[in-house]
Amino acid sequence: MKKWLIICGILAVLFIGGYFVLTFYAVKFIQPYVQKAMGPGLTLAQTKIRTTHLSVMGIQSEDPHSRERFFKINEVRIYPSLSSLLTKSLRIKEITILEPSFFFYRSREGGIVGPFVMATKQGEREEVSEKEDRKKKQGIQVQIERIRIEKGVVNFEDQKVGEPPAQIKLRELNFEMRDIHYPLVSLHSPIELRGKMNGPTREGSIHVKGWIDTKTMNIEISLKMKEIEVKTFEPYYRKRVTAGIESGHMDLDSKVTVKEKRIDAPAELDIVNFHIKEGGGTVFWIPAETLIPLLEKKKNEVKAPFHVKGNLADPKFSLQETLLTSIGFSFMEALGLPVRSLAEGLFGETEKGMGGLKSLEELFRKKKDRRKRSD
Repeated sequence: MKKWLIICGILAVLFIGGYFVLTFYAVKFIQPYVQKAMGPGLTLAQTKIRTTHLSVMGIQSEDPHSRERFFKINEVRIYPSLSSLLTKSLRIKEITILEPSFFFYRSREGGIVGPFVMATKQGEREEVSEKEDRKKKQGIQVQIERIRIEKGVVNFEDQKVGEPPAQIKLRELNFEMRDIHYPLVSLHSPIELRGKMNGPTREGSIHVKGWIDTKTMNIEISLKMKEIEVKTFEPYYRKRVTAGIESGHMDLDSKVTVKEKRIDAPAELDIVNFHIKEGGGTVFWIPAETLIPLLEKKKNEVKAPFHVKGNLADPKFSLQETLLTSIGFSFMEALGLPVRSLAEGLFGETEKGMGGLKSLEELFRKKKDRRKRSD
C-alpha cells in the first residue's frame, strides 16, 4: 500500500510539473502575437511570463497626432490553452483586464474617436482589398473562451450636442463576454455588464445582459438603469426642456434587439421625485405652469412606457430624435394629456409627430389666452 502511495505521489508531481511546463511554453507561444498587436500610439511598461499566464502591464494608447490619451490599463492577464501547442489556432482560456480607463468622444461632425476607432465622415466606408481579406482568412485563427474587465472606467464626451458637451461617466464597470472568434464568425456571444453612472449629485447603477453577434452586430440585451439623475442627460434634451429642473431621477427597464441594423426596443421609464422650477419655459412642449400641478397630482412621479423602432442604416433615422419623441409622447400621455388627439385636432390628419408636437406649446398658450379673455 505504501509503495502505491509513493508511485501515485510521483505521478502527481510529474503531471503537475508537466502541466506547468506546457503552460509556460503556451505563454511563450502567444507572446509574439501580443507584441505584434502593438500598433502606433500603443505602449506598455513591461511584459512578464508567469507560470500560468502572460502579464502585460502599464498599457497606454494615445492618438499619434493629437496626443489625446484614449485608454490606460493597469494590467492584462492572458491565460492560454494548452491546445494551442497542438494546433495552428491560438486558443485562449481567458483574458482579464484589470482597472482599465477608456476615453471616447463624438466630434461636432458626428464621428466617434477613441480606442480602436478613429473619426470618419458620416457615410464614409472603409474598403478592404481582396488581398487583405484573403490574408485575414489565411492568418492564424484565434478563439477566446472568456474576456473579463474588472473595475473599469469609461468617459464619453459628446461634442455634437453643442456647448457644453455631454459628459457620460461610467465607473466600477465589471464586464464579461464569452466565446469570441477571429476571423469573426456568426454566433451568439453571451455578454454581461454591471457598473455605476455618475450624475451631478448622485450615483446610479446600470446592468446589461444578453448576447451579441460580433460578425453581424446583431444584439439582444436587457437594459436596466436605476436611480440615474435626469440632469445627467440635460445636453441631449435641453432643446426640448427650457424650464429649470430642480430634481428627479429615473429607472429604466428595456429589452433592446438589433437585427439587420433595425432596432426594436420596448421600454418603461419611471421618473421619481421630479420637480420643475416655477417660472417660464417648457418641458416637452408643456409650459412649466401647466406641468407643475399635473406633476403634483401624480406625487411628482411619472411612469412612461415607450417603444423605439427604426432602421439604424437609414441616414434619415436619428436614434436620439426618435427616443426623445417617443419619451415626449409617453410622458404627456402619462400625465393624462390626450396629446395625440390634441395634435390631430389642431393640425389635422396630415400633420402628426414632430411638427405637431413642436407647436403644442402654442396650443397650451391659446387655451390660456382663451381662459384669460373669458375671465
